[in-house]
Amino acid sequence: MWSHSQSKPLISVITLLNLLLPALTLSPCRTTCGPIPVNYPFGLDDGCGAPQFRGMLNCSTDLFFTTPSGNYKVQSIDYDKKNLVVYDPAMSTCSILQPHHDFLLTPIQSAIIPPTSDTVFALLNCSVDSPVLNHYKSLCFNFSGHSCDELYNSCNAFRLFRSGLGLTNGTNSTGSTDFVPPCCFTGYDTVKFMSMNILDCTHYTSVTNTDRLRGLGPLDWVYGIKLSFAVPDTGCERCAESGGTCGFDTETQVSLCLCSTFNNSTRECVIRQKDEIVLPGYSFKHSL
Repeated sequence: MWSHSQSKPLISVITLLNLLLPALTLSPCRTTCGPIPVNYPFGLDDGCGAPQFRGMLNCSTDLFFTTPSGNYKVQSIDYDKKNLVVYDPAMSTCSILQPHHDFLLTPIQSAIIPPTSDTVFALLNCSVDSPVLNHYKSLCFNFSGHSCDELYNSCNAFRLFRSGLGLTNGTNSTGSTDFVPPCCFTGYDTVKFMSMNILDCTHYTSVTNTDRLRGLGPLDWVYGIKLSFAVPDTGCERCAESGGTCGFDTETQVSLCLCSTFNNSTRECVIRQKDEIVLPGYSFKHSL
């Protein structure tokens, strides 16, 4: 049987652990940006989240999704449905006409967080020589009963294309004031492999939740880009249950359970179980 003096070192360890527990379980990762929660697989701080999503989000005054073509404001993240909705502030919409530019993703972004199938890109004011109106015309489609004419007729920003005033490609060679330039509703793969210059269209806009827009005019469409993501299975649930945050080593990109700014584990953090304090590989009884 241990004497009182023999138990003192263990008591000291228990006391120290109790003092350290709040610090040990303090997450080193920010979990919100404004009103939007930032959870695994995303991270705002380097080493937080899944390594595949490293550097994709940044938080200044708002949350932004970073791509080679710019920063896109994040409107929402649905972790149950695994989708993220972004808005391009430089994109044309029904109410404003913006200079055209391409929407670009990195190869890894295209693979793990691509636009959803209910996100449609509308290529506007296209030349009659555009590849999507000729050899690749099968890439164009109508969605939910809508046609390109609706955009030109309903949207102030696009109405000027009807007269040819917004044309830069010489499409309206007849001089007609009732000319309707071609446009194309298409999916992400089209703009992924062909730039706006190759497509020979002067502007684009993107619409999401297209399966819910039947019977609604362009003024009521939801403009933006919805991206779908998959959550890597790295045992994150076990880490979270122990009070940790899933992350990775910034040099090796090996998955880690981040327990505090000075304490990491490969699987889990300190766990308190009734009369025990459990560290990975160790346990200490409270009752001595």
